[in-house]
Amino acid sequence: MSSVAMRGGRGGRQARGEGESGFTLVEMLVVITIIGLIMALVGPRVLTYLSESKVKAARIQIESFSSALDLFYLDNGRFPSSSEGLSALVQRPATAAAAWNGPYLKTATVPADPWGRPYVYRAPADHAPYEIASFGSTGEPGGAGTAAEIKSTSQ
Repeated sequence: MSSVAMRGGRGGRQARGEGESGFTLVEMLVVITIIGLIMALVGPRVLTYLSESKVKAARIQIESFSSALDLFYLDNGRFPSSSEGLSALVQRPATAAAAWNGPYLKTATVPADPWGRPYVYRAPADHAPYEIASFGSTGEPGGAGTAAEIKSTSQ
């Protein structure tokens, strides 16, 4: 007997009835509910890691700026003023000495913080020759946790 004859129809299709395979609506709803519960448990932890990684990235960028500022200081005998800002690391300021040997950053512009805002540069700072700050996810001074401001003087 041929396989077409055993299946009971033309074109190899099986007649509807008992033994039909597939998933019921209840089975699919159970699977979707389980996936939803797993995402509800795992999702917040992933978002926390994402926030923490942005804070770490800001700290690393601030350290990179600090190294570039040290090179600027060695060449010019001073740190850039607050009005010159971090852009003095990529473009020769009008008041720079002839010994300016920049650009001191690999990029053509000063990168923004991980939240897309510019870093705040202040020279002189209260207890250091300069201070570089990112105001974190809120964009405002202060804050706590991953929303706290990140400063070069507090590292």
